[in-house]
This record gives sequence, structure tokens and C-alpha cells, in this order.
Amino acid sequence: MTSTTRDLTASIRAESLRLRRWPTFWIVLGTWIVLNLTFAYLFNYLAYRSGESGSMSDGLPRDVLLGRLVPAAVPEVFTQGMAMFGGALMLVLGALAVGSGYGWGTWKTVFTQGPGRANAVGGLLLGLLVTVVVLVCAAFVVDLGVASLIAVTEGQAVTLPALDRSLLGLLTGTAILSMWTAAGAFIGAVARGPALAVGLGLIWVLVVENLLRGVAGILGHVEAVTDLLPGTAAGSLAGAMRTEDGPATPGVLDILTRGESLVVLAVYVTIFVAGTIWLTSRRDLT
Repeated sequence: MTSTTRDLTASIRAESLRLRRWPTFWIVLGTWIVLNLTFAYLFNYLAYRSGESGSMSDGLPRDVLLGRLVPAAVPEVFTQGMAMFGGALMLVLGALAVGSGYGWGTWKTVFTQGPGRANAVGGLLLGLLVTVVVLVCAAFVVDLGVASLIAVTEGQAVTLPALDRSLLGLLTGTAILSMWTAAGAFIGAVARGPALAVGLGLIWVLVVENLLRGVAGILGHVEAVTDLLPGTAAGSLAGAMRTEDGPATPGVLDILTRGESLVVLAVYVTIFVAGTIWLTSRRDLT
């Protein structure tokens, strides 16, 4: 094992330990799990049980609502909130993970005494990637358990989703959240602080991209740019998981194909990761 590999491995262990012992880390991840269950299952189940079609259920008939609540629908349902709300939370986590190192002065200590800037930041980014994979798998298992409980309660057959469909859902969720986490890390490196990074990231995810896509609907020539925005790719990849017509979750789109979305997301992840490492390696810490 080369010294570079040893340094990177040590950085991954150290950063993973830091993340696990950081209360903000668990708050962000727990918030996403709660929001996922609330919007994907609680509101729809309450609408189903009440027999009424309200705004929370998009005015859908009861049989369609029930179809969204059973285990077979989990790969589609659990990815729909990732494009905007889940992505926004993971962007916050990435921005805090990198930006807080500047605010607390820990990057200065690590870069002067540790294994080198690229290895230190690379260890953090890989630790965040592992976090994304674990979070996506955990959300899938939790949703599957809740959906199975609802199916049993309502006398429905507990039919698990097909393996290929489940793997596709896990891949979709990992790709979307990885891109937004890497984006947050990059913004944290640009801003060199957590507060500004979080603010800029949330404004971009929740406001700027939606405004740009709205303008593109009026000025057609702008679509060439808006179709390649990170939120468009993430929303289109989530949209590719949909199996029925009707109102989509905010942020879920059908602009790009699944293949195009994956390519665009991969490009953005590469840019954000390379940009984060380059900025932290080249700039002074003062």
C-alpha cells in the first residue's frame, strides 16, 4: 500500500468518525427520513383513510392513493422527494461539512499537520459518499417497512418490488443525492464558511433554478441552458421512475431521459469534486 493510499484511507476513517459524532449530521439525515415518511406516506394515508381527495394527495382517487402506499411502489415513491427537498438537505450537509472546517479552523490544523490537502478533502468527500449510499438504503428499508405495514393494515397483499426495479431506485437516489452533496461541498469551499454556503445553496435549489426554467418557458432559446442545470438532471432522473400520469412532486421533471440525466449528473459530480479539491488545495486559509 502506497503512502498516498494510506493517507487517504486514514482520512476517510477520520472524517467518517467526525461525521458520526457531529450532531448536525444526524439532525440532517433524520430530518430527511421524517420528511420522506411524512410526505410520501402519512399525508397520502390520511387522505386515503378519510376518503377525501385533498391538495396533499393531488386530488387522486382512493385506489390510486393506495397503489402508492404498497411495497411494490417503494422504488418510485421514495425517490420523488429527492430531487428538491432531499437534495436541498444533502446540499446543506455537504456545505456544512466543508464550510465548517473553515469556520472552526480545523482545516488549518489538518492541512498543516495531516496527510495533505487533497487526501484530507478527498477523505471527507468519500465519507460523504458512503453516507449518501447508507442513507438511500436506509430510506428504502424504512419505506418498505412502512408500506408493508400499510398493506397488511388495509388487507392488501405484501408484494415486494422487483429486484431490478429496487436496484434502479437505489441507483437513482444515490445519483441524485450524491450530486447535491458534492454541490454543497463545492459551495462550502467557495464560500469558506458554512452560513453563506448554506444560504447560497438553498437559494439556488429552491428559487434560482425554478425561475430560470420559468423564463425558459417564455424565451425558448434559454432552454438549451436550463435543460442542463443540475436540478433539471436530478428532477428528470426522479421523473424517469414514475409509472403513472398525474401531478408530479415539486422538482420532479420529464425533460431529460434517464441516460441523459445520469450523464449530466456524473459530469456535475466530477466538476464539483474536482473543484472542491482544487480550491482547498490551492488557496490560503487566512
